[in-house]
Amino acid sequence: MRENGLGERIAVRLADGLAAIEPGDRITAISFCGMGGETIRDILARDKARLGGNQRLILQPNGGEQPLRRWLMDNGYRICHEELLQENRFFYEIIVAEPGEPTRYSERELYFGPLLLQARGPVFVAKWQRLLRLKQQTLAGLARAQRTLADDALEQQVCWIGEMLATGGRAPA
Repeated sequence: MRENGLGERIAVRLADGLAAIEPGDRITAISFCGMGGETIRDILARDKARLGGNQRLILQPNGGEQPLRRWLMDNGYRICHEELLQENRFFYEIIVAEPGEPTRYSERELYFGPLLLQARGPVFVAKWQRLLRLKQQTLAGLARAQRTLADDALEQQVCWIGEMLATGGRAPA
């Protein structure tokens, strides 16, 4: 920072969550990367009063995308961009959200990502083909054991993924 002559333009603060943000900062973008979606959601919920209501959120959750998308929807954020990247066998979702008109997403859109589901690119298909195989293996193992309500949720997800892949990402009739 100093070696690049930016010491006068950049202020570094150490804080928990958004605690270092002050009203006069005029922050326009906030980024959370490399933690679970539930953790990101919890930080945003806890520190919501520090958000001025005009910040763009750039989020890269490592899992837990569905509850994070639900929080965004329930708190007046519209998902304006989603990107899915693959590195080896790992998939990384990037969600960009802005405050805007109230938007309602279906359960499937919250699960898959509304814009990712619409675009249905090759990385998206690869991710869900892999997850479908893993969830089917889990269900097969559960079929040999006692079933629970959690198993029904897993079965619903397998159904959604299979239908989405079979219909090219369109909602079934």
